[in-house]
Amino acid sequence: MSFPPRTTSKLAYRDEAFLEGDAARPLRILAEYLAPLESFRRERIRDTIVFFGSARLSPDGPLGRYYEEARELARLVTSWSKSLPTHTHRYIVCSGGGGGIMEAANRGASEAGGKTIGLNIGLPREQRPNPYITRELSFEFHYFFMRKLWFAHLARALVVFPGGFGTLDELFEILTLAQTRKLEREVPVILYGSSYWDEIVDLEALVRHGMIEAGDLGLFHRADDPRTALGILQANLAVGPEEGAVAFARSRNSHHE
Repeated sequence: MSFPPRTTSKLAYRDEAFLEGDAARPLRILAEYLAPLESFRRERIRDTIVFFGSARLSPDGPLGRYYEEARELARLVTSWSKSLPTHTHRYIVCSGGGGGIMEAANRGASEAGGKTIGLNIGLPREQRPNPYITRELSFEFHYFFMRKLWFAHLARALVVFPGGFGTLDELFEILTLAQTRKLEREVPVILYGSSYWDEIVDLEALVRHGMIEAGDLGLFHRADDPRTALGILQANLAVGPEEGAVAFARSRNSHHE
């Protein structure tokens, strides 16, 4: 007695052609939420300080000082975070994972002996993860909106260095969420490099034209050196004044050692 030949079929979740097709787009989106979620839970990451800024800034370029200052600020933030009591939240430096300011932030945090996150994304101009990201906390995204979700979801503060369209997009995303009270907490935003930001964006003009309230200008701060930026972070995050002052003194002492 003969039997018809058996057909072989793939399980749907092992079918690459299906997973890469239009029908599986919701699965790919969900994966870009669940995979980082699992890693953050495993590594006990709850609070981040996000650094935004241009990938085009290099230490030896015309605006190279911003690279070095981002590196120094990330080092100070990480040293301060590590000095906090064990019951206090740890603030982990997070960047977009690429070069320039992103590399500087991850580099400074790594040099301070801390974990550091990179949320990279595939772009037409190839962007490779920089070598300073903690291996278990390096992520690659296809969807901008899922990457933005992870920037916002864990952020307790933002430091925004000079940058282009991408930096502006990320900055105004957070400012809009803060203005419309879509965030469960206050997220202090620091515009680093006053001369750059005052030239690029006239935020006060939005008030004059009635597009935003005068109080909305309080959603961000300005800083022009790493220690001032650190002081703003300490004053606005969940740390008592005395504790913050002691931690800041420790971080300054470690800088001079």
